[in-house]
Amino acid sequence: MSQIPAAPDTFHVYDTTLRDGAQQEGLQLSVNDKLKIARYLDELGVGYIEGGWPGANPNDTAFFAAAAAGQLRLKNATLTAFGATRKVGGKAAEDPQVQALLDAATDVVCIVAKSHDQHVYRALHTTLEENLAMVADTVSHLVANGRRVFVDCEHFFDGYRANPEYALEVVRTAAEAGAEVVVLCDTNGGMLPSWMGDIVSAAAQVGVDLGIHCHNDTGCAVANTLAAVEAGVVHVQGTMNGHGERTGNANLITVVANLQLKYGWPLLPPDSLAESTRISHAISAVTNVPMNNRQPYVGASAFAHKAGLHASAIKVDANLYQHIDPTLVGNDMRMLVSDMAGRANIQIKGSELGYDLSNRELAAKITDRVKAREMDGYSYESADASFELLLREELGLAEEFFEVLSWRVLTGHEVKPEGDSEAVVKVRAKGVTYSLAGDGHGPLNALDVALRTALNQAYPHVDDFELTDYKVRILDQGHGTDAIVRTLIDMSDGERTWTTVGVGTNVIEASWEALHDGYRWGLTHPARVEDDPED
Repeated sequence: MSQIPAAPDTFHVYDTTLRDGAQQEGLQLSVNDKLKIARYLDELGVGYIEGGWPGANPNDTAFFAAAAAGQLRLKNATLTAFGATRKVGGKAAEDPQVQALLDAATDVVCIVAKSHDQHVYRALHTTLEENLAMVADTVSHLVANGRRVFVDCEHFFDGYRANPEYALEVVRTAAEAGAEVVVLCDTNGGMLPSWMGDIVSAAAQVGVDLGIHCHNDTGCAVANTLAAVEAGVVHVQGTMNGHGERTGNANLITVVANLQLKYGWPLLPPDSLAESTRISHAISAVTNVPMNNRQPYVGASAFAHKAGLHASAIKVDANLYQHIDPTLVGNDMRMLVSDMAGRANIQIKGSELGYDLSNRELAAKITDRVKAREMDGYSYESADASFELLLREELGLAEEFFEVLSWRVLTGHEVKPEGDSEAVVKVRAKGVTYSLAGDGHGPLNALDVALRTALNQAYPHVDDFELTDYKVRILDQGHGTDAIVRTLIDMSDGERTWTTVGVGTNVIEASWEALHDGYRWGLTHPARVEDDPED
């Protein structure tokens, strides 16, 4: 195993979510979105936040104006403006985009420069000498105006492999003009970890602090970043949750967690890493890009265990199948319940939910029932609420809050303001029979309205229940429209979210079962409500 290097005295953690990450297909960030994300990044404790490219688009210009006006007060991070070298044949002092960088009023500016000779010829349509002049003129002008300057050498690795002398000359020119850090960029994302060391080491001979910026086109962005760190870079760039164009950028949380937990480098303020799961999910909510559950460290599945063999070992020592303590990154271990589950899975999952399943016969009975239900198409991996209802039935703890006497739903092509479907639900609750109708947009919405309206007579707090997500999967695809269907429903009361599962020979039957379980679980675990004096 290679020797882990000692932590440099100064090491930069540089986030570029608001600029490079925002280039992801389908991701659009408003000024308010960017301000929210920047506050989360500052809370995490990154050293630098690249806010965008002032002058390139109105949104980024407005963001820097808002920051300068006091709408963004950072405690840990330094806001950075991003831009490019001056135009071909011009002067930095007269270039409007260079002036926009100064107008952004940030202490640090990061500019992108061409370091691949073919990009100079074919993209800039100029000479190699003029490109070097553009770098030197822009960096020196910004430094003369009191800015700390970082230079991103675009396409550096591809450029080095094509013309190493010129790629290194760009690094040298930036350094001599006053750049504080020169960042080596794997812009096309085509590098592999074993290729990084020699190239980074060659650039280090220039004698300037180096950084690394990797894209993930080979799936190696994080590994390439770590390889560059071991070769001597002291500045790492990445994005939250790996956002970015094409396949994304190096995931900054993964990079930092590896450096802090594996290398032992204290890169973030004390206890900040333990907030990374919460902050990662919060940023996902702002970007409206769903979290990747299998994301390292902070994904919902990062410490989820399914195989019975794992569960048996975890009962002895949780660390036997976990590379770190999940709480170090603010995550938690989850035990999944499935047809692969053994008795140990069930016992640990029961304990998670607050039930004592130490009785081996009882645990074995529940395990057998789960496996039988999974054979019928049920999936309890993501449906903890339905699994808990099953547990309560086996333990004799099930409560019958209401009895469904009948239900039916009609749907058609006629679209009215209240929807295209109508449902009628007849239930008995607290000794009283209620038969109520509901209109909705689609059969499930109509059933939800009808059931909520009926139960509201006996349990007014069901008004707080809301159906927040709905997934449908056909299980026996060979049967076409006659297939078995599984549905998953997420419900919330404003404080908690729970998931239930239903299976049926048609989507409405499966949806009704999941909806029915959703209301049962919500009534089993009521949120804090004032007691009804008449009860």
